[in-house]
Amino acid sequence: MLVEESVRVNGIDVRYRVAGDGPAVVLVHGLGEDGGVWERQQRAVAGWRTYAYDLRGHGGSGVGAAEGSLDQLRDDLLEFLRRVSGPAVCVGFSLGGAIVLAAAAVAPGLVTGAVVFGTSTVVGRAAVEFYEERIRLVRAGDRERLAAVMRADTAAALHGAEAEADVDADVDVDAVTARRMAAIGDGAGYANAAAAMAGLRERPLTPALAAITCPVVVVGAERDAFCPRKAAEIMLDGLKGAAGEVRYEEIPAAGHLMNAVQPAAVTARLTAALESMG
Repeated sequence: MLVEESVRVNGIDVRYRVAGDGPAVVLVHGLGEDGGVWERQQRAVAGWRTYAYDLRGHGGSGVGAAEGSLDQLRDDLLEFLRRVSGPAVCVGFSLGGAIVLAAAAVAPGLVTGAVVFGTSTVVGRAAVEFYEERIRLVRAGDRERLAAVMRADTAAALHGAEAEADVDADVDVDAVTARRMAAIGDGAGYANAAAAMAGLRERPLTPALAAITCPVVVVGAERDAFCPRKAAEIMLDGLKGAAGEVRYEEIPAAGHLMNAVQPAAVTARLTAALESMG
C-alpha cells in the first residue's frame, strides 16, 4: 500500500510516497514529473521500503529559495536521506539520475547504491538552448504555449516506441503531457530544474564520478534522443575510477520516457539491480 506523507527539508515542505518494508530505496523523478511516475515500481518491488519524493517545485513540494543548481537539488536528496529514509540505494531518472550520482559522489555513507535511467552528466550547447527556451516560456507566463511545447517534448521522448510490438502498453501522449503539466504547477520548479540541467555544460558532473564508492547500474533506452548512448558512454568513462562495481544495461524499443512506454522493463531492471546490491 502506498502512503503519502510530507517532511520539511531545507526550508521547503516535501511530499513523498512510501511503500513496502525492508532496506530503503529512494526514487528520484525527472524534469517535469513528480514522484507518482514511480507508482508502478513501488507497487511491484517486494522486499524493499521505497520512497518516491517530489523534487523542489514539482508536484506537492514547495519551491522555496530556488537556486537553479544541481548542488541544491543534491542537497535536498541528502537531507531527505538523513531525515526520512536513512542510508539507501538511490534510483534516478534523467535529472533524477544526475542528482543521485551527485549525492553518491559526496556522501558514500548515505548512498549505498545508485541506479540511473536515461541520465547525462554533461550537456551540449543545443541542450542548453532547449532548457533556456523553456525557462523563458515559464517566465513569460504563457501557459498555453508551454503546454504545446511540453506536448511536443513528450512526443519526442516517446519516439517510435508506440509502434513496437513488444511495448506492453499503448501510450497516450496527451495523458502523459497532462500529468507532466500538473506536476510542474506554475512552472517555477520546472524552470529551476531546467536551469540546474543547463548548468551541466559549464560544470559537468562527470569529473565527480570517480569519487563514487557504491555500485552503479546505468540503464539506457535504445531510442533515447535526449540522453543517447553517447551520454552513457561519457558517464561510464567517468565511472572507471569509481570503487564500486559498474555496469550498463539497455532497454530496447524505448525512447527517453522509458517508464511510460516500457514500465515492465524498467521494473525488471530495477528489481535486478536491487537484488544485485543485496
